[in-house]
Amino acid sequence: MNKTAKGLIALSAVLALLGGGYAALRLTDDKGGESESSSSSSQTEESGKQVIIISDDMPAGPDDPDQSYQVGVIKTVDVKNKDGELHVVQTATKTEDSAATYTLDGYSDVNMNTSVIGTLANNANELTSEDVIAENCTDLAKFGLDKPEITVDVTYESGKKVRMLIGNKAPTGEQTYVMIDGVDTVYTVRNSALANYSKTTLELVETLVLAEPEEMPRVDQLKIERDDIDYDIVLKYDERSDDSKYTGGTSASHIMVSPTSAFLSVERSAEITTGMFGLTATDVYRVHCEETDIAEAGLMDPFCKVTMSCDDGKDYVLLLSEPFNDASNGKCYYGMMEGGNVIFILNEESAKWASVTPVDIASKIFLASYVWNVSDLSVECNTGDKAEFVSTKKNPGETKESYKAEDFSVTKNGEEFDSERFRQFYAFLISGNAESFALGEEKPDSEPMVTLRVKDSYTGEDQTFEFYDKSAMSALIVVNGECKFNVAKSYVETIIENVKLLDTDEEIKTTWK
Repeated sequence: MNKTAKGLIALSAVLALLGGGYAALRLTDDKGGESESSSSSSQTEESGKQVIIISDDMPAGPDDPDQSYQVGVIKTVDVKNKDGELHVVQTATKTEDSAATYTLDGYSDVNMNTSVIGTLANNANELTSEDVIAENCTDLAKFGLDKPEITVDVTYESGKKVRMLIGNKAPTGEQTYVMIDGVDTVYTVRNSALANYSKTTLELVETLVLAEPEEMPRVDQLKIERDDIDYDIVLKYDERSDDSKYTGGTSASHIMVSPTSAFLSVERSAEITTGMFGLTATDVYRVHCEETDIAEAGLMDPFCKVTMSCDDGKDYVLLLSEPFNDASNGKCYYGMMEGGNVIFILNEESAKWASVTPVDIASKIFLASYVWNVSDLSVECNTGDKAEFVSTKKNPGETKESYKAEDFSVTKNGEEFDSERFRQFYAFLISGNAESFALGEEKPDSEPMVTLRVKDSYTGEDQTFEFYDKSAMSALIVVNGECKFNVAKSYVETIIENVKLLDTDEEIKTTWK
């Protein structure tokens, strides 16, 4: 085997170990002389495949018998394609511990996809061919290389410059014709190595709208202001969630305070409360946007404004436009962080704040005090039946991880009552779930079907729930004088039945139709 083939085989081994990064070979002819190709374009091995066609040949030490050479580090890459120009500059040179890094010139103030930008330099360095198609080629037009759609100008740290011309796709569709300016040899190169040279500047901008911080701050408040609703949706951090002894509410760390007070569903509210962190867009609309761009995107007076206030003292404000239909992504919104310089395109799922309703994220639980925190409970029905309970701990100074009925004394209407039966009755009450909100409705003038008063000794809350007949199937719940929820009328009717059963031996009903 000749010296050229041996060297190329050795190179292939090095490339396999290094992932295709830092070795190149200057091939010589069989007579030991330099090949006719320039130092930036290597000759083919006998099989005619996997030839390094771009390198910055730098002499190896005298102890290298194979005359192998180390590829230099690229300083800049200038790409021209049908959509414009990309000017890649080095941000840090190669060290013993790290590779060189790159970004686009003039975009240091924008969060760029530096991993993709890096391929514009790394893929050019020691670029290998799939095959040699033509040597001493004079008819470049048939390969699309007489007027190439893409040119790539590479400048090494050494000062050496190489221009790569990228032409048409080969008939297989998997490779593209390539040549080095000044070298009359046409190669094919795999499409994947060349794909990023066709990208636009916008395609190299990160679609991450707001990065997730290393240490996540606590969201104290999230406020949604929208043109299509006449109220703000406001979620606040529930300070009670820091109290390990508090057992009421839901496991959600936040509660709704506007347009009404309500517990939140953990599963449905989390992405609304903290979802701005790590938010990713579908596409990028404008970079280095000016006032005209912001106005054109409908963000000068946004359709939706989301303000996330955190305990680190920072407010993060997301602006969203009115929806529009995108051919590729369906219903979309323009969006940007207030004070930012990039306008993004977000699909409907990502721009969830633009369409969320209170019902979407609220828990259906309306009564959530822990049974053994309830010190006073009264139920008055329009049938004349009533019950007033008082619950007290038998040993007030005793603290337990969990309590049982036997730890409490309960009275009903002033007389001793079975504490376990009280627990069963309350368990039925809290099993009721609202079916919908009753925002903006007026409190009826009629007598309520049931009036329920609950005092929570732990939180100090004293709430009154009035249940009004609304329709054949539905009842209205008024909480502390405010219309809040709609609930199944059969649930309210079962409350009345259970009050009648309290002094009997019959079991408390736990279901309703």
